[in-house]
Amino acid sequence: MKPIREVEGRAIPLGLKNVDTDVIIPAQYLKTITRKGLGRGAFETIRAQPGNVFDDPEYKGANILIAGDNFGCGSSREHAAWALGDLGIDAVIAPSFSDIFSGNAFKNGILTVVLPQEAVDRLLEVAKTHPIGIDLENQTVTTPFQDRFRFEIDPFRKHCLLNGLDEVGMTLAQDAAISTFEGRMAADRPWL
Repeated sequence: MKPIREVEGRAIPLGLKNVDTDVIIPAQYLKTITRKGLGRGAFETIRAQPGNVFDDPEYKGANILIAGDNFGCGSSREHAAWALGDLGIDAVIAPSFSDIFSGNAFKNGILTVVLPQEAVDRLLEVAKTHPIGIDLENQTVTTPFQDRFRFEIDPFRKHCLLNGLDEVGMTLAQDAAISTFEGRMAADRPWL
């Protein structure tokens, strides 16, 4: 997992409330066990509508998604986070997230930022024409217009995202201690 310190760039101003995981990645894409290629199926029903923000060249390469309340509700499919990652999304800003989606996003290196609706409304407006910055270390979202919104994040999640640690990375970080323990166990209990 790559470390996240700052996420800067254009943001897709989606703003829709109650976007569930079926909308993020439809069921027909769930047959895969790989993360690659899911971005092309992401938000398929929204992309089918003419003039949608996902196909607007203005937001090509955007790495931030601004959503509405209750983003990621619905089923617990991890494919939703995989699809966002494959789409190039590093962070999602919304007034609230489904707990399961937020956990899946975190485990896949996607920062979820919870801000009040007024702040999200302002960011939706700014995103139409200007980039947005997210500073994880200082827990702030900023705009070129001197807007500065502070957000809270679980300290453990912050540590993991800042250092690019997933479950495997956390285990590997303890390699010396694990090796020492295994060596002692082999010496103390050779029959095991």
